[in-house]
Amino acid sequence: MDFSRLTKELESRSAEEGLRWISTHMGPLAKFSNSLGLEDQVISYWIGQGLSIEVFTLDTGRLFQETYDLLDLMQKKYNVPIKIYFPDSTRVESLVGLKGPNSFYDSVENRKECCYIRKVEPLNRALANAKLWITGLRADQSSNRRTLSKVEWDDAHQVAKYNPLFDWSLEDVEKFISEHRIPVNTLHKKGFPSIGCAPCTRAILPGENIRAGRWWWENSSKECGLHDTK
Repeated sequence: MDFSRLTKELESRSAEEGLRWISTHMGPLAKFSNSLGLEDQVISYWIGQGLSIEVFTLDTGRLFQETYDLLDLMQKKYNVPIKIYFPDSTRVESLVGLKGPNSFYDSVENRKECCYIRKVEPLNRALANAKLWITGLRADQSSNRRTLSKVEWDDAHQVAKYNPLFDWSLEDVEKFISEHRIPVNTLHKKGFPSIGCAPCTRAILPGENIRAGRWWWENSSKECGLHDTK
């Protein structure tokens, strides 16, 4: 299916309608990357109603225990298989052996190197045979994501990218989760609106941006390379 037709089909549909259309017309060609955040739990809820969309997640090896608990709960609640991609063990061993377990604190370059090995490279493998990549990105999550569209072309992976919740607010997401009693990471109630690896995530302070707790020690774009918005 060409990109222009796909865009036309999805732009006019609600998030749930779009996912149902994808399930019917694209099947195994579409993959949903579930990072287990609030937005992804909304999408997982819809997929859990019987949609034929492959779901995968990335296990960096440094996630919070609360994140693993949520993953376990989801698999039991929705009975949807979630494929887990791990980083290449040889590359992790080399990085830690050469620079130590906390090299990401030393520089932005080191942090991005760690993110690449633990997240970007596994994502590349996960999307190798996909034609459509579904994400939980929202435009108001950060300044980098304000240029998002519902349907985009991801040149790095040569795949169409669908952001069904791109125009939802955080309040929209939280309301939907409450109304449908969707399970979420318990860390959200402890001041963690955005949750990544344990050593790279902290709770935010009142008034801070929702992604301020990610890589809080640096003044960077607060991105790991999974979603290049340039």
